[in-house]
Order: sequence, then C-alpha cells, then structure tokens
Amino acid sequence: MIELEAIAPAVVQILRGNMGLKAGERVLVVNDIATVSDWSRMSPGVLTDVGERSVLARIVADMARDSFPGHGVDFLAYPCTGRNGAEPPPDVAAAMKAADVILAITTFSLSHTDAREAATSAGRRLASMPSVEPEMLLPGGPVSAAVDVVRSGTLPFASALTLGSTVLLTTPAGTRLELSIEGRNGEADTGALGSRGAWGNLPAGEAFIAPVEGTAKGRIVVEKGWHPGLEEDMAILFEDGLVTTIEGGGRVGDEFRKVLDFGTDSPALRARRNVAELGIGTNPNARRPDNVLEAEKIKGTVHVAIGDNSHMGGAVAADMHEDFVLRVPTLVIDGRPAIEDGEWLITS
Repeated sequence: MIELEAIAPAVVQILRGNMGLKAGERVLVVNDIATVSDWSRMSPGVLTDVGERSVLARIVADMARDSFPGHGVDFLAYPCTGRNGAEPPPDVAAAMKAADVILAITTFSLSHTDAREAATSAGRRLASMPSVEPEMLLPGGPVSAAVDVVRSGTLPFASALTLGSTVLLTTPAGTRLELSIEGRNGEADTGALGSRGAWGNLPAGEAFIAPVEGTAKGRIVVEKGWHPGLEEDMAILFEDGLVTTIEGGGRVGDEFRKVLDFGTDSPALRARRNVAELGIGTNPNARRPDNVLEAEKIKGTVHVAIGDNSHMGGAVAADMHEDFVLRVPTLVIDGRPAIEDGEWLITS
C-alpha cells in the first residue's frame, strides 16, 4: 500500500529542491504501462511491479498538481518498451521536449535514449527514475539523501575517473576486469538538477564514466540477489570491449543470453554487448540490492553497464543499457586503490 502522506514531502523536495522548479514552468510526468502482449509475456510479479509503478506515477502527478497549483502538470502514459534504453513513441519524445521539467517514473529507463538527449539538449530538466518504488520516497530513503552530502562523496570520484587512464576492478566473488578510461570525462550524478539541460537519476548518487571502446577484458561476477530476479551467481565475460559469454544466472542469465544472442553477429548485437559504463555508488541512504536504480547508488559498490554509451560521452549507440552492481569491490585507478574491499580511499 502506498503511504500517500509519507511520500508527499518527497514529491515537493524533488520538484523544489532537486529540479529547482520556477514560477510558470510546466511539469510532465511520464510512465510506461504494460501492454496487452505484456500480460502474456511478463510474469505476474513483474506485471504487479509495473502496475504499481504506474499508479505511483499518477499519484506523484496528482500531488505535484496539488502542491504547485501555479504550474501546469501533465501525466502521459505510453506502452512499455521492454528494455532500458529503448526509445519511447514519438509523441512522448515531443512532449518531453515541450515541458520544462520531466519526471520519468518508468519501469524501463529513458536515460540513454535520443528522446532524453533531445529534451535536455533543448534545455529541459529531467529526473530519470526507472524502477523507482514508494519506499525510496519515504523519510530516510535514498531520495531524501541531502544533495550536499551526495555531492561531497561523488565529486572526488568523478575527478579521479577524469584524471585516470587504466582501471582494474576485482571482487571476492571472482570479478577481475581491466579497461581504459583514458581521455574520457568522469561525471557526477548528485541530484542537483536545477540548471538548464540537467538530467540524472533520482535517487541520485554515483560517479560514472564511459570506458574506451574495445579495451575491457576479463569478467564480472554478479552475485545472487544483486539483480532483479537473480537467484544464482552470474558471470559476464569480456574480450576486446565486448561481452563474449554469460555463465550461470539461471532465468536471468537465459534472458540476457537471448537478448545478446551470441550465435549471431550484427552491428546492433555488438552494440548491445559493448562495455558502456563504469560507475561508483555514493548515496549513504541507498540499501536495496535487487533494485538496480537503488543498488547502483549504494555507497561502497561499483557497477558495470553494457550497451549504449553514446548518451554519456561514448561512441556506441545501442537500443539497451543494462547495469550490473558489484559488492565489496576493489577499484584500482592507475595502480592506486580508490576503493578497497568496499571501503573508500578517496574522500572529499
């Protein structure tokens, strides 16, 4: 049951504090709803999750309308795309470009899409909230983390990534991944989204960078419980910057083996297999491991993404972007540990 009174302050904080809503600005809340075919394809649990998120999005729009009566607040629903990074329909992209502030309360992320980039390039401000759950909006939840606290933990890591050239990432579960970040800029997702063209996640809290294409080699091991529905460990192997094999992972592993289709070679599939992102979680209030939006923000974690990085400083455009979160990491940049066994060695 959604605790309406409990999440109302977070809605106000998001619009006034994070988004910097100004007099006369229009707000758009977008949400993806399950389609008729989804009712046959998705499990009952996923359908429930999608439906509850649609209700949450509508409630947030209503709360925004009640709390900010001098602003136009619109709610726009569209059919689920089925993948993070897949483009929404053209009318949704047009509506995003026409609004001043967009809250993307979706199941499948719009962050790495042309629609998002077109909107923010036009000066619109967007909070991407894929898979957000009501609990994240409660007092003490990850959305409530103070922007200055998140900023102070994030900026030093973003700077270290910008200055770095080589990365070695290991975990006790068996991860060992090497890659280059030379010449790429580290970015900071702090939740401060009030400036023209700003965009990021809410909850916020990560430093991230697009690795140099073709350089990643090794493997990451995603532990059970650390990805939605993952009931056994899953190893993802990389060579020359691409995923080459996925081992284990049960049903989740099967889904990714199908999406990446290792038996077929095409530009679109190679783009999906691209090592797209290296990220560092910096939100002290983030705790839940099986929701990627929150898990990738957990302080002391590192995540690696595959697929599109063209919307974050890379050179590969893909129709998906999928993050995998790793706990207790050791992250070495240019031979110097930045994180050791999940403990920060870089501080503000």
